[in-house]
Amino acid sequence: MVNISKDRFFWLVALVSFLSLFLFLGKSSFHTRGEPREALVAQAMINDSNWTLPTTNGVDMAYKPPFFHWMIAAASTVTGEVNEYTSRFPSAVALAAMVLVGYAFFAKRRGREVALLTALITLTNFEVHRAGVNCRVDMVLAAFMVLALYQLYKWAENGLRGIPWMGILFLSGAFLTKGPVGLVLPCAVVAAFCWIRGMNFFRICLSFIGVALAACILPAFWYVAAWKQGGEPFLQLVLEENVYRFLGKMSYASHENPWPYNVMTVVTGFVPYTILLLMSLFTLKYTRVAAKPKEWWGKFVQWIKGMDDARLFSLLSITIMFVFYCIPKSKRSVYLLPIYPFIAYFIAEYIIWLLNNRPKALRWFNNLMGGLLAFLSFVFIVVRCGLVPHSIFGGKHAAENIAYLNSLQTLPFGWEFLMALLPLAVAVAYFALRNRECRCCAGIEWEKIRTGLQGIFMAFILFVSLDGVFQPVVLNVKSNKPSAEMIAKLAPVGYVYSYITNTVMANRMHPFTLNFYLNNRIVPFVDFAPDNGYVIIGDKEAGKFMDTYSAEYDIEMVPGIEFKSNDFRDITHIYRFNRKQL
Repeated sequence: MVNISKDRFFWLVALVSFLSLFLFLGKSSFHTRGEPREALVAQAMINDSNWTLPTTNGVDMAYKPPFFHWMIAAASTVTGEVNEYTSRFPSAVALAAMVLVGYAFFAKRRGREVALLTALITLTNFEVHRAGVNCRVDMVLAAFMVLALYQLYKWAENGLRGIPWMGILFLSGAFLTKGPVGLVLPCAVVAAFCWIRGMNFFRICLSFIGVALAACILPAFWYVAAWKQGGEPFLQLVLEENVYRFLGKMSYASHENPWPYNVMTVVTGFVPYTILLLMSLFTLKYTRVAAKPKEWWGKFVQWIKGMDDARLFSLLSITIMFVFYCIPKSKRSVYLLPIYPFIAYFIAEYIIWLLNNRPKALRWFNNLMGGLLAFLSFVFIVVRCGLVPHSIFGGKHAAENIAYLNSLQTLPFGWEFLMALLPLAVAVAYFALRNRECRCCAGIEWEKIRTGLQGIFMAFILFVSLDGVFQPVVLNVKSNKPSAEMIAKLAPVGYVYSYITNTVMANRMHPFTLNFYLNNRIVPFVDFAPDNGYVIIGDKEAGKFMDTYSAEYDIEMVPGIEFKSNDFRDITHIYRFNRKQL
């Protein structure tokens, strides 16, 4: 029995979670469409005191259920405003909780060493880490689904006796984060596990129908309240997001990809550990398979039946959710986040096997990670010393790339500069000490997995340096935040207008980044027909705007404000307009 309060591995995972997730959440300004779009909902909740179905961009109701936005709003009450840190805070909390509970789950059932590796691999792969420091609903949804899976599995271990209250609450949270998919999949996985393990089919069905109905109670209160406020448009939005998306009948194309896309995203999402898996293939011994397909199937069935319960549960979690997300046309890499902790578990077991049988693969991987860290700092030093000429950049993105280069070249000396050199220091320490025994770890239980932890630690350092220095310095250059500050000086109060020609309500384009930094004051020109004010227009739309409204308005461009919109992906200007007197 694992005593978590006295488990040094658990507290190590907690420390790594804090250092990798919470220190730098607010350093990068919003620079993509997705993050401010979600943060705007929380901003509208607080500004309008509407916690059910707030309106953003003047005309849009929230596209997703509100739990994620409630979390942002709750965190923002501490700071007094919705900002980058509070907007990303719920995702970081969700990932930390998923990792820590996952450690406790696997430590009890598969051993503490495997659980430690599972937790750290989950934290330090590209896809999960990116989602854990982003203002998007997907990490919170994934955490609720995974936590519900753990609780329902514990219920199955007890023979489906009693009521899994915590599992029901987590299912309700998933439902209130992104809809019914968060409820259906965990129930389907654990129900399949119970059936394979020989439980009565009808008892399984009745038990999980009861759990699902109980988990619908809390979301039902919000759906009824939102329907009363939003009416028929709200019902259409629910159908669009939860039914038509799955059936491929949405009113607009949304991330449509073939099923191999999901394979590709998992392979790339698990970087850097997919590199370790590829390297290990060159160390394995291969034998010719002589069995016939029938024999393969028979051996596979016996393998499944003889599998440890926790391993079977993990395999089913991966398989069922992966296959489910291959069905709809709409596919995004973040949809598969709930399977990552379970894949991490199998990678952890594989690393333990490599430690005992093929340690060469791990040494190769560790050397590669050390080299990558050294290369990152070396490139920074070269750039910082001004050894990279601007003339190497050409094409339409030359000015943007030069701006990124300048941001690194002008990084002042200080703690950020020292952090930029941290990867080099760690790489040097690794190569200097890699063949020495660790005296401080002698006799301690993690000594036997030290080689496996070295590469993971360097992955952690890589993410810390990227989040703490390199990404903020570079990505803040492309953010529209400075442009929003200029617009705020030009129009300190009242609405600012945007002109868009996309009229599909379910997928209207708005300047979300600008709007967030202007406190949700930007509304569509065509919906409000104002008499005077300022309008934001991309150059591709400017001609049409002039042709349509020049007879009705006096229009002039405001000089000195030109930027590439994070949302329109177009050079954008501000125009002053006044309705002509007839």
